Amino acid sequence: MELSYYSDMAVRLVNTEQPERGTDTLTSIASVRDLCGPNQTVARKATEGDVSRLRAVRTRLRAVFTAASEGDEVRAVDLLNALLMEFPTSPQISGHEYLDDEGRPRWHMHLAEQPANAAAAYAATACMGLAFHLTELGVERLGICQATPCRNAYLDTSTNRSRRYCSDRCATRANVAAYRARKRLESSLEDERAAPPERGRSGPTSGRTAPEDQRTADPIE
Repeated sequence: MELSYYSDMAVRLVNTEQPERGTDTLTSIASVRDLCGPNQTVARKATEGDVSRLRAVRTRLRAVFTAASEGDEVRAVDLLNALLMEFPTSPQISGHEYLDDEGRPRWHMHLAEQPANAAAAYAATACMGLAFHLTELGVERLGICQATPCRNAYLDTSTNRSRRYCSDRCATRANVAAYRARKRLESSLEDERAAPPERGRSGPTSGRTAPEDQRTADPIE
């Protein structure tokens, strides 16, 4: 498996919950197995206790993405390091299931999961994959979707590091909302310009100037 697959595991776990919408799909053993995907070795270990354990890891991983999206690199790294210490894994060179045209193994890095439980195995590989992604591409590549109310986590793989949304759907929705907001503002400004000026409350003046004071000569005694 490629290391990018492992970092995607972190994203998938975080996005099983959408706090702004109040939804959570990580609710059963079946959902844990579904989260594991093709990794049947971990899926077979899943028990009811892994639901709550993975939820706890999910909260901590979301904090990593949130800190990174807010530009707090040190906090993001510290939070991820704490997870790596708690859920260690063993990198190994593997060639199983990947053969070239001549039948020789295609050697690649593989992360061996810890056997404690499904949650620990999943967390170990997800956190290590995310650590590789962070150190290779930068902390700013970890983001939280800016389309309200989504707030999904994502990994920015764009060439210019400009990604702000978790999907094309969210990007389109945010762009449409911004366009409508601009149109409302433009319409409001046009209405203000078209409105007639308010008349003053003071009455009209006669236009006459007040007569100058006339001086009277003192009588000659």
